[in-house]
Amino acid sequence: MDRNDAFIGQSLAFLDSVERASRAAALNRPVLVIGERGTGKELVAERLHRLSPRWDGPLVVMNCAALPETLIEAELFGHEAGAFTGATRARAGRFEEADGGTLFLDELGTLSAAAQERLLRAVEYGEVTRIGSSRPVRVDVRIVAATNENLPALVAQNRFRADLLDRLSFEVVTLPPLRAREGDVPVLAEHFGRRMAAELGWSRWPGFSDMAVATLQAHRWPGNVRELRNVVERAAYRWDHPDRAIDAIQFDPFDSPWAPQGAAARPQGGGPAADRAAPAVEVTLSIEEVSDFRAACDAYEKKILSEALQRCRYNQRLTAKTLALTYDQLRHAMRKHALSSGEPAS
Repeated sequence: MDRNDAFIGQSLAFLDSVERASRAAALNRPVLVIGERGTGKELVAERLHRLSPRWDGPLVVMNCAALPETLIEAELFGHEAGAFTGATRARAGRFEEADGGTLFLDELGTLSAAAQERLLRAVEYGEVTRIGSSRPVRVDVRIVAATNENLPALVAQNRFRADLLDRLSFEVVTLPPLRAREGDVPVLAEHFGRRMAAELGWSRWPGFSDMAVATLQAHRWPGNVRELRNVVERAAYRWDHPDRAIDAIQFDPFDSPWAPQGAAARPQGGGPAADRAAPAVEVTLSIEEVSDFRAACDAYEKKILSEALQRCRYNQRLTAKTLALTYDQLRHAMRKHALSSGEPAS
C-alpha cells in the first residue's frame, strides 16, 4: 500500500463510505470492500485494520489475481516440504502470517473453486491446513476482502460460493466512483498537484487555470482517483512555467501524432480520453446582434476552434479530443474556416 496516499474528499457519497468503514473497524467481523479500480479499496482495508483492536498486529496483503491458480492455495494456506514439485522446504501461508491481525484479500472474485472451499473452512472454523499436511493449524485472523466484481451475480452464475459470500458479507462497504463524488476532483487535484510541486522543487504551487479545472471536472475518470493522480502529476511535471497556473491537461499519455496505427493499435477515440464528457459551451452572442444566422454560427464555430487550438498548443489530436471530435472532423472544420495549424485566427 502507498503510505503517501490518504483519504481526501468532501462529497457526501465519499464521506458516507468512509464512515461505514470506520464503524465496522471495531468489530471482529469480515468486511467486503466493493469498488471500481482506483477507488481506494486498499486504503479502506488499511483503515479497517488501523482502527481495529488488531492495529498492532500484522496486516497481510494478498492479491488473488496476481498468482496462477495452482499457487493460490499454497500462498494462502502454506505447504510442507515435498508437497509439490519445487516445494523444497515448508512455508507458512498468508493465514499463519496474519495470525492476530488482518488478512486483506484483493480481487477476491478471481479465487478458484478449490481455494474458495478451503477459504470457507478457514473462515468458519478458524483453522487452516498446509498443503501436504493432515494437521490443522489454529489461526486468529480477521478477513477484509475487496473486488470490483458483482459477487451476487457471480453466485447466480455458479462462479462464487453462496455460503462463502454469506460468511464474508457481514458488512459491505461500496466505494463511489470519482465521477459520483461531487466537488472532489478539484480538491484531489490540488492535493496531488501540491505534492508534485514539492517533489519538483518548485517554490510555490501555481494551481490550475479555470479552463484546466473545468476540463478535469468534465472527465469521466474510468480509472478514478489513481487516474486523476497520474493526470495531475503528469501535467505538473510537463509544465515549464511554475510561476503561471497550469493550463495543459493530457488524459491519455499514449496520445501522439506518431502513435502506431496497426491492427493492434487503439481505435481512434478510444482510451481514457474517450470517456470524457465534452464541457458545456456557453453562447454569449446576443440575438439582437444576429442579422445572418449562418454567418453567426460560422463565426462562433471558428472562435471555438481557434481558442481550443491555442489552449492545446496547436496539438490537433489533443484539440480534437478536447472538443469531442475525431481527428478528421477537426481537420475538416479547420479547412472550412481557413485555420492554419500553428497560428491563431484573426
